[in-house]
Amino acid sequence: MKARFRILVNFVLFLLLSFFYVNGQEKVANYGNIPDEVVAFRKYREAYKYHFIEPMQFYGAGREKPAPTDLEEVRLGFLGPLEGSMIVDLGMQMLQGSMLAIEEANNKGGYNGTPFKLMVHNDFGLWGAAANEVIKMDDEGIWAWVGTIDDINSHVAIRATLKSEILVVNPGNPDPTYTETAIPWVIRVIPDDRQSCYALVNRVYRIDNYPRVAVIRTTGRYGREGTKHFNRTATRLGFPIIIEERFNDGESDFKPQLERIKKISPDAILMWGNARESGLIVKQIRELGMEQPIFGSDRMVSPEFLKIAGKHAEGVVTTCQYNPNTDDPKYKAFKANYVKRFDQEPDVFAAHAYDAINIIIEAIHKVGLNRVLIRDVATDMKTFQGHEGITGIMIFDGAWNNIRPIFMAEVHNGKFEFYPAPPWVQAKQ
Repeated sequence: MKARFRILVNFVLFLLLSFFYVNGQEKVANYGNIPDEVVAFRKYREAYKYHFIEPMQFYGAGREKPAPTDLEEVRLGFLGPLEGSMIVDLGMQMLQGSMLAIEEANNKGGYNGTPFKLMVHNDFGLWGAAANEVIKMDDEGIWAWVGTIDDINSHVAIRATLKSEILVVNPGNPDPTYTETAIPWVIRVIPDDRQSCYALVNRVYRIDNYPRVAVIRTTGRYGREGTKHFNRTATRLGFPIIIEERFNDGESDFKPQLERIKKISPDAILMWGNARESGLIVKQIRELGMEQPIFGSDRMVSPEFLKIAGKHAEGVVTTCQYNPNTDDPKYKAFKANYVKRFDQEPDVFAAHAYDAINIIIEAIHKVGLNRVLIRDVATDMKTFQGHEGITGIMIFDGAWNNIRPIFMAEVHNGKFEFYPAPPWVQAKQ
């Protein structure tokens, strides 16, 4: 009963926060929606200049170009890890969500009778290859594209999209630095790792009162950038991480790292990695007799994680950028259609890719086939601020990050239960 009451209270708070943000009754004062208490140097002085507050504009030419009249299809691009990557399963989900959105749009008549077509490109992880794929999409005549997930490849790809002047709507890269590039062709619809870190810090230190936390993370950029804001925020609260251990993607034995963590007896453990490695780590933590509460990144919200961790997953707490168990009719219709079409349940990448494609399609319906005008309307805060996707409302900041309130995910009886992340708890005076 207590758990249900807590979920109900948090849900009401989530609705109130969403209403205030969308209706302008509460301004997001800090970039990235960072809590006031942990803004850098706030105790000493105000910043001389704030960045990423005002949206970057595009002042170049292109709006005057007439739309083509002889197209047989309206091409949209896709870039994601589909083969040769550790996260192919995530890329396939993102592709399928994009495909479903395209198919539904074509069932409604496409664009003035002309069908949409998804031009699919593989992001296989080689340095610079992502940029080449964007150039190929440019040659194919796409009007905008969605992708990708890998942090490094996403950064490379948006340099090429800047040169090609093509809008990208990103549904999968959580790297906080992704939009901090002053590139006016980039939108991100999935809340980034800052929102996850602030929610986890709030839960670990303020709600559950665990002052001594150990971190074990993947060595890649996903782990490094993902945990950065957790580490910084915890330190500003006066609780620096007591130990940080690392592992490589693909590893299976984490006992050496866990033995070092065990020796210093932390109050809690934070993990940051993909589902497979995270599941193995949780299992090995418990096999070593370590009973500390475990917190983790959103990629643990996966059937693969639950299968690998088994009974040891019980009680694990992580975040999720949306609520996959929502009763929202639009999401339930999407989920039913997705399961029917692909014979599996959608994940966070499928759902946000579906929203990303639909933003592009809606922009095309509003302004026609002109890359700059599509960019203009998609980045116009008046058009999509407060837009209802299947993943929830979209609340964009000045760098076009979706900073809407996110959810916590907690394993009970072998399944994840979702509830809105509680509001930030201020320190006791």
